[in-house]
Amino acid sequence: MSTPIAFLKGHGTENDFVIIPDPDNAIDLPPAAVAALCDRRAGLGGDGLLHVVRSAAHPEAKAMAADAEWFMDYRNGDGSIAEMCGNGVRVFARYLQRAGHVTEGDLAVATRGGVKTVHIDKDGDVTVGMGRARLPEGDVTVSVGERSWPARNVNMGNPHAVAFVDDLAHAGTLYSAPPFSPASAYPDGVNVEFVVDRGPAHVAMRVHERGSGETRSCGTGACAVAVAAARRDGTDPAVTGTPATYTVDVPGGTLVITERPDGEIEMTGPAVIVAEGLIDMDWLENAAS
Repeated sequence: MSTPIAFLKGHGTENDFVIIPDPDNAIDLPPAAVAALCDRRAGLGGDGLLHVVRSAAHPEAKAMAADAEWFMDYRNGDGSIAEMCGNGVRVFARYLQRAGHVTEGDLAVATRGGVKTVHIDKDGDVTVGMGRARLPEGDVTVSVGERSWPARNVNMGNPHAVAFVDDLAHAGTLYSAPPFSPASAYPDGVNVEFVVDRGPAHVAMRVHERGSGETRSCGTGACAVAVAAARRDGTDPAVTGTPATYTVDVPGGTLVITERPDGEIEMTGPAVIVAEGLIDMDWLENAAS
């Protein structure tokens, strides 16, 4: 266990990840080890970890191996397992390109949320198929201090409350989760997006991600914002028959979200590899013990 293992570090609109290449699924990554690697002071630092495994080598992905060679075994920064991460899958694809496993163009990536379609553009951006949004019925309100706003309930596989505000500063510090009502709308908590207009089909957002506080970027949140904006603006693609594209500024950069008339949503944005090196396994064993 003293043999070092390779890692890379990457980010998508400053949503950052530790990347562990492991094609044969030979590296054990218990939650404590993942949390240690993602620790921003004592480890490498990251919002999450991308474990890169061939689908055929992972018991959770074998059934998808015929459709996608590579499986994104995604872990949250606390070591817990997650189904999908929109910014993460872009960085995952960028790693596969850097390693020579894929080239520009289309590819499929297996995730716990199913097989995702990905396109690596010639200009360096990466586009990910994010699936369809669900719009649960019922009025929702979110609050910060003395202010309250109506919010749109959008589910992208995880829950979002999208509130359009006059000033992003009205969101406050976002250290703690903004109160919402009714409580029954989000029994397991919610990601809350505060949104302002920047121009035609151009918005900016801040987000409180449940369990994390304010983050620099949230891919599913940007998709939820674009969906809510299209309904507010009367450009619902299912009604107009025309795709709706919104530019969404996040603190870490810019994402472009397109919703098609069939409901499928695509997210386009940058994906950057910033470093690579070796992890000392003696350190990791001690840190995770």
